[in-house]
Amino acid sequence: MRIPTRNPTTERTVYIGLAHLADGDAVKVVSGSASVALARGLATAGGGTFVETTYEKHPGGFPDAERYVRVLGALAGDEVVLVQSTHPDPKVVELLLLIDAVRDLRPRKVSLVIPYFGYGRQDKRFESGEALSAKVLAKHVQVGVDEVLTMGLHNPEVLKFFDIPAREVSGMPAVGRYLKDRDIDFVLAPDDGAVRHAKEVAETAGKPWDALRKTRLDSYTVKFEPKRLNVRGKRVAIVDDVISTGGTIALAAKELKAQGARHVLAAAVHGLFTANAWDKLAVCDEVAASDTIPSRATKFSVAPEFAAAIRATR
Repeated sequence: MRIPTRNPTTERTVYIGLAHLADGDAVKVVSGSASVALARGLATAGGGTFVETTYEKHPGGFPDAERYVRVLGALAGDEVVLVQSTHPDPKVVELLLLIDAVRDLRPRKVSLVIPYFGYGRQDKRFESGEALSAKVLAKHVQVGVDEVLTMGLHNPEVLKFFDIPAREVSGMPAVGRYLKDRDIDFVLAPDDGAVRHAKEVAETAGKPWDALRKTRLDSYTVKFEPKRLNVRGKRVAIVDDVISTGGTIALAAKELKAQGARHVLAAAVHGLFTANAWDKLAVCDEVAASDTIPSRATKFSVAPEFAAAIRATR
């Protein structure tokens, strides 16, 4: 079942629940190497067929490390869902090659799912001469594609860079489902930017929530304003859209422990874990992220969310 709701903060449609992709004509799901597990899950959740792809022509790949793709199945006349995150850098080139390979097989429609939109953070020019990476990427990956779906954008305004239908799908219901099974008592937003995420997760998980207020002192230093939280003796989940350096999450976890929280779980849709993030996150008892970027923290899937969103336009 699909339940569309409206988020007044971003004016984007949030799709909650499972849906079948294939109510009639078969849907073929093709994946880049960055998103194989998620693509398989999407095919299963949506009742589609996963089509195998090979990523090397010779054992060990090309000696100069150039990317190679070949779709190992027929797509003529089919509706195709192509899944690939644009992170790290080589996956961008791989995606461009994959779009070309898919289009050469003459499908009826191609929906591009970008679980994590790498290069999406540079959405404004702050200094003269800077490249607008979000716009550049949008202009290139849309060629040969009929629609784009992505998740957890740094700024939903990035969708305006596409000349074809483009939508952001919420991954927060997936976080909420995961936490519902983790015996969590309380949900916390680590800063104002994560409030909308905490609300959505708490609603799905059926838990109370609150938020901290963060002040950034410089590019590397933040602090929280004093605030008493009802967390003593409780199991608390800090939720956000992305964990990158882990700094904000770690600071929030320390505050929770100082206020008597018994167990702290950090959960996010995207787990980047850059630099020494894991060292910082050692203060947390658990860390969980979705399969948009596979890592040792991947504990749940956003495949049902993408399946529901794709089904909504069929």
